[in-house]
Amino acid sequence: MKPINDAHVAEPGLAVVEVAAADDETAFVVQELLATRWATALADRTVREPGEPGVRLRCYLDLRQAAAPA
Repeated sequence: MKPINDAHVAEPGLAVVEVAAADDETAFVVQELLATRWATALADRTVREPGEPGVRLRCYLDLRQAAAPA
C-alpha cells in the first residue's frame, strides 16, 4: 500500500484505518460497519501483497462527523 498522506491525519478526529482480512468480503463488511457510524471515504477494492496472507483495505474516517442516517 502507498504511504499515508499527511492530509489524511492533519487534524484530530481524522483517521486512516487499514483492514487485514482473509478475503474481500470480510474486508468490505468491516468497512461497511465503520461507515454506519462515521463519515467514511470508502475503498472500492482490496490489495493483495505478494508473500502476505489475505487482503488489505484502507479507508479514511472523519470521526468528527456521524454517518448520515439510513
